[in-house]
Amino acid sequence: MTTETPVPQARRGGRLLDGKLLVGTAVVGALVVLSLFTGVYDVFGADDGGEMFAITRVPRTVALVLAGAAMAMSGLVMQLLTQNRFVEPTTTGTTEWAGLGLLTVMVLVPGASIGARMLGAVLAAFVGTMVFFLFLRRVTLRSSLVVPIIGIMLGAVVSAVSTFVALQTDMLQNLGVWFAGSFTSVLRGQYELLWIVALAAVAVFVAADRFTVAGLGEEVATNVGLDYGRVVLLGTGLIAVATGVVTVVVGNLPFLGLIVPNVVSMFRGDDLRGNLPWVCLLGVGTVTVCDLIGRVVIMPFEVPVSLILGVVGAAVFVLLLLRQRRHG
Repeated sequence: MTTETPVPQARRGGRLLDGKLLVGTAVVGALVVLSLFTGVYDVFGADDGGEMFAITRVPRTVALVLAGAAMAMSGLVMQLLTQNRFVEPTTTGTTEWAGLGLLTVMVLVPGASIGARMLGAVLAAFVGTMVFFLFLRRVTLRSSLVVPIIGIMLGAVVSAVSTFVALQTDMLQNLGVWFAGSFTSVLRGQYELLWIVALAAVAVFVAADRFTVAGLGEEVATNVGLDYGRVVLLGTGLIAVATGVVTVVVGNLPFLGLIVPNVVSMFRGDDLRGNLPWVCLLGVGTVTVCDLIGRVVIMPFEVPVSLILGVVGAAVFVLLLLRQRRHG
């Protein structure tokens, strides 16, 4: 797959571990600690404060770390495979497919476990991402703007199907809650399967060089002896796992996979292995900051993190478009 704006190979990058990364880790670590102690409930003064801290604050903060890193990583891999900076799971329909899979499982098996719901979401996300790639292969004009438009249109169709099914089965309210993208309901005993995305991140790091070569295009990858189809299949599977699991546990986190890889790429180039720690770190920091804002802006109530991410992400998306136009 080639576009008019191919992702170049590692313009900059530098060492994998350096002083700046350590500073960034310290800053994000401070945000994570702040998340542990931010909330309406008095975990210090109440009699059951320690128990509530373990049941709600710790799981929520761990979920912030895992979900933020997973979705940012998914956006980076998807941008490499499509050679387009404007794609990520929420602009390719992957998230909508995951939601449809979740809804299908809930309709067919109302009492399904969280593991069964995740499996349905992951399978649907995988199928949807492959459908997007198949559409992309048949599009003659693959400009930087046409590619995400295709994904958004596919996502809109899938979202319409999900809404129709939800209306027919009286689950429209549940569908709205699932796609709210909030960490409010993350509790101990309900988030542990989210650790699966950590394994997906490790797999991406192991296969980083293959994804980087695949990002140069099918012809180049094949010429250097890479099985392009297998690498695309692997990347699609990892994206589906991350998106499906996060959708079931947290909901929709729009534009996170768009913002973070582009910001990192501006400063470090496009080497996946070198950028992955930065992408994961910035993903965690971004979603944590947005969640903290959502918790305090109208305290004691909360604003879903997806709302804040949507506003920030839309603004960054427009800025990226303007930057793309300015630089030809």
